[in-house]
Amino acid sequence: MADALVYVDKELNCEEIVELSTLTGACMVALGGGMAGLWTKNDELASKLLEASATTGEKIWRMPMEQEYNEALKSKIADIKNLGSRFGGAIHAALFLQHFVEDEKPFAHIDMAGPVWNFKTGQASGWGAKLVTEWVCQSKSK
Repeated sequence: MADALVYVDKELNCEEIVELSTLTGACMVALGGGMAGLWTKNDELASKLLEASATTGEKIWRMPMEQEYNEALKSKIADIKNLGSRFGGAIHAALFLQHFVEDEKPFAHIDMAGPVWNFKTGQASGWGAKLVTEWVCQSKSK
């Protein structure tokens, strides 16, 4: 995932980057199975994604990008480690990913571990496709 983020940032020079993944179960502990977590330092990007969420009904909730938690990602061996402490795991995951995108680039991580799976049917839900499509369409119309 880090390689993909560097690629879309440096090689493709995307104006904004929105990444959806199921990195941790920690987001499900906080938000349950019907809602995804949204992490971004960029208020404008957050607003656009929340608007797309309201339009599509694919629920997201903005979570904190607590910069102090970066301390837990420091490593004595590597440039950065991909595991923080036991607490705040979903925040640590978002902060880890942020390291692979330039600071000034609007970037959002959406942890969709909960809604990506329909526990009633035992099948993947397709969650996020409508949200991202709506975000792209709204971005192009502005």
